[in-house]
Amino acid sequence: MLVAQEGRVPTSGSRPPIPGLAKSHRPTLWAAAALVVLLLLLGLLSLLVGSGSTPMGRALDFLTGDPSARADAQIRLAVMDVRLPRTLAGVLVGVALGAAGCLLQAVTRNPLAETGLLGVNSGAALGVVIGLTYFEVTSAYGVLVWALVGGMAASAVVLLLAASGRAAGSPLRLVLAGSALGATFHGMTSYVLLGEQATFDTYRYWTIGSLAGIKTSETYPLIPLIAVGLLIAFCCVRPLSALALGDDSARSLGHHPGRIRLIVAAAVTLLAGSAVALAGPIAFLGLLAPYAARAVTGPRMAGQLVLSALVAANVMIAADLLARVVIRPWETPVSVLLAFIGGPLLIWIARSRRMSTAGVAA
Repeated sequence: MLVAQEGRVPTSGSRPPIPGLAKSHRPTLWAAAALVVLLLLLGLLSLLVGSGSTPMGRALDFLTGDPSARADAQIRLAVMDVRLPRTLAGVLVGVALGAAGCLLQAVTRNPLAETGLLGVNSGAALGVVIGLTYFEVTSAYGVLVWALVGGMAASAVVLLLAASGRAAGSPLRLVLAGSALGATFHGMTSYVLLGEQATFDTYRYWTIGSLAGIKTSETYPLIPLIAVGLLIAFCCVRPLSALALGDDSARSLGHHPGRIRLIVAAAVTLLAGSAVALAGPIAFLGLLAPYAARAVTGPRMAGQLVLSALVAANVMIAADLLARVVIRPWETPVSVLLAFIGGPLLIWIARSRRMSTAGVAA
């Protein structure tokens, strides 16, 4: 029965307004807008700054269309062939790792989970070693392909193990399968490297994690994979929000918890596998970006996903910029800088009393 109150007659199609709903999204929207602007500024700075001797002013002249700068082959090489590809790669790697970390922490309900739990890093490392040793891979693109194949194959095995048995798709089973397979692949990688000095030298360069030397032709094939991973991620926002309430609540809302976890793990595989194949293992980024995003959005999954990707992309570009200038004219691997930053932050997060209330149950 519809009852008129205060002289107003409600209609069957009207819904009462939810106080504060619009305001609750404003911090997320403002943060996303600020991060997009910051990313554009960092991207521009990334095109202007390098470890070489090309002046910033001449690089800016090239970007603004100055005829003399456009005619300079050295400036064109520095901006278009060196800095532009690594800037694009930095954005792709950051977005992929940020989104993958957010998904994995949500699906395992563990704020300290990262992409290595699915065996992607160890599988990619084994793939690189196999390609270098037994298939005589010599090109950077060949290393990328073998890293991608190895990472995705390892994650596929983890998903198959996690999907079998009574507790199929449970967070504990997923983590245990990934940890066990990761340790196995690490042992296999070490065994192959024992008698292959040439392979070890190339593998050592890949495993430090860096954006140096990346070409545009290496980034384009991975864009569709990252796009598919992001599409799956955003399609899983509502199921993951339901899953955050607990498996029983998710089932009552019509979702299948085990199936959700496996689908999300497949998306994480696409995202993390592409990032590791392109830049090598990058630690801490997929762990810290979601934590920073939750500080702004709270438990809202859509906001977490967007801000995690943007935060990680900004951090990746900023770290790459520092890597070029810290010991100029040489470069520092970006993973080393992230480890210096991420290690202390991880310790602080682990000791923080707010960890369990950061939007994901510990």
